[in-house]
Amino acid sequence: MTTTLSRPDVRPVPAAAPPRHRHRADIEGLRAVAVLLVVLAHVGVPGVAGGFVGVDVFFVISGFLITSLLRTELLSTGRLDLPRFYARRAVRLLPLATLVIVSTLATVWFTAPPTRFGGYAADAVGAATYTMNLRLADAGTDYFADQAPSPFQHFWSLAVEEQFYLVWPVLIGLLAFWGRRRRWLPGAVLTLGTLSSFAWSAHELGRAVPWAYFGSASRAWELGAGALLALLMTGLHRRRRWLAWLGLAAVVAAALVYDETTPFPGPAALLPVLGTIAVIAGGGNRLLETFPMRWIGRMSYGWYLWHWPLLFLAPGGLWMRAAVAAGALGLAAVSHHLLENPVRHHRFWLPYPRRGLGLGFALSAVAAGLAALGMIFPPLVPTGDAVPDTRKVMARAVDPAGELKQMVAAAQSAGNVPENLTPAFETAAGERSAPQEEGCHVGLTGPFKPTSSCAYAAVDADRTVVLFGDSHALQWFPAMEELARRRDWRLMVYTRSACSPADLELQERRSQSRYAACDTWRRQILRKIGRLDPDLVVVSSSVNYRALLTGDPADPEAVWRSGWQRTLTALQRSAGSVAILGDTPFLAGDPADCLATRPAAIGTCAPPADMVVLEPGWRAIQRATANALKVPTVDPLPWLCAERCPLVVGNRLVYRDSNHLTSAYAKLVAPLLDPKLPWKPRAVR
Repeated sequence: MTTTLSRPDVRPVPAAAPPRHRHRADIEGLRAVAVLLVVLAHVGVPGVAGGFVGVDVFFVISGFLITSLLRTELLSTGRLDLPRFYARRAVRLLPLATLVIVSTLATVWFTAPPTRFGGYAADAVGAATYTMNLRLADAGTDYFADQAPSPFQHFWSLAVEEQFYLVWPVLIGLLAFWGRRRRWLPGAVLTLGTLSSFAWSAHELGRAVPWAYFGSASRAWELGAGALLALLMTGLHRRRRWLAWLGLAAVVAAALVYDETTPFPGPAALLPVLGTIAVIAGGGNRLLETFPMRWIGRMSYGWYLWHWPLLFLAPGGLWMRAAVAAGALGLAAVSHHLLENPVRHHRFWLPYPRRGLGLGFALSAVAAGLAALGMIFPPLVPTGDAVPDTRKVMARAVDPAGELKQMVAAAQSAGNVPENLTPAFETAAGERSAPQEEGCHVGLTGPFKPTSSCAYAAVDADRTVVLFGDSHALQWFPAMEELARRRDWRLMVYTRSACSPADLELQERRSQSRYAACDTWRRQILRKIGRLDPDLVVVSSSVNYRALLTGDPADPEAVWRSGWQRTLTALQRSAGSVAILGDTPFLAGDPADCLATRPAAIGTCAPPADMVVLEPGWRAIQRATANALKVPTVDPLPWLCAERCPLVVGNRLVYRDSNHLTSAYAKLVAPLLDPKLPWKPRAVR
């Protein structure tokens, strides 16, 4: 493996271009199939929900073409000119990517809610540095992360490819050097790596779906499959058109059969991956070689880059989205002829790879720098005057509950965002409590391996209260910690995302698979509570589990009732007292979005209570079941809603996201929660 060198005292002579591999018109058409599937899925065309497999097609094509190019260069010249390779990639990909990033960032500055711009700018940094897949994977494993789409999220697949481009040529060169006398070595290493990546993808699918979908390690096998094909195909001695048609049918079938409920990638990705391999191995396909398909294939990179930001910025019905996607194709054609081709064919950089590399670094630095400035200086939400601190008002009130009730009612017609809003929008979005940091709150992927004893407040006290439940129990941690500290009690916290403490068999919402880890965790915590012998257990749960019950039960209400009966009975055997803390509202969207776009009329953001207080029947069943077992129930809704449920009460922001309270509001209502809990120490220990 060598690079082109020249004497410092001699002007470099333009190097000869590396040998070109045979152009494949059918592969150009296959790119068209891939991008069409992705765009149709994003537009929302019925029946093509599985169009996301177009990305898998792109991965296989990239692995095949890049490896073919490297192999041809090695066989023809005996070396790899790595600077030239990376320069070609930079000049080919980065000019348009930079234009899309910068123009999208400028547009969302003016059109997006100000509270979201900082997150979008961080996504733009991920897009500019080709780390978007890692950012999405990390956010996706956090149940509390904002799951709203980003105008830059489609850069994740380009990030996977760029990470492959960065590593693969070096590895190919090293394998070629080490394998001069062991010609089997490159193929053996690549086969082992591809199989290992596939196994890892299947493993991650059961452990952490976001990392399985976005992670480079779990996607590398798709690029590796294309690379293996390139090593095996020494030449197209005979076309097998039937194989190409069979492969194309497999790719299209995957797009039509799969949808968002399909566990993916893992084994399910074999269908589009093997289908793509069959198309390439077939050596030709008349449909793919037609001019329209080849033209769309040439536009595929630009169309992929432009279509998603335009769909994000101009949402609408099916026909409107289709028109926007068509406009994105036109924009791709314009940018292809006015930007992509002129830059990559310009004689300024062609003889000198360092210039191409410099251009690439400069473009990435400009895009990332502008995005970083946006993170540091995001647009501000207009605010009005400061208002009296809500907590101080309640502390001075003769009847704090009555005072809060009046403030909740008044908040339904509030005007400006208060200058002293607590917490600030950006603070609320990033809130993480001590149980989250210490592993006492378990995310979707688990397992329960806390880094502390999960004890808070008066950790050495003789009396113990346990907070047990899902993330809707965790939201009460600030209030429970404050009350336990006041009473000199020890607080133990055991919570898990999307896992009701009621004894229910559930599906995991994001992976659409059986949430067996929830059952294991629940049993584990119930045994732990039994050994702990606490004075009081406060249990809380979301009521939004109807759609997640396994087996599509004929009587979901009966399943809900019996699940609570079993859990409450088990807790009563283990604790001195048990209390249920009822559920809070579910908003239709992120509260900060509405407040930031209506900063002078925030009362209009308050939704009607009957629209956001979900499952009133299940709430009633929970209360009735608890009453039958003589377990007190605390209903927090009077502290949150009148006819409507305001998002700001006084100067307190109520919700950190669509269905969890802010720490500040939980602390605000702590004095109202205190007298409703049965703080009775056990008579006999």
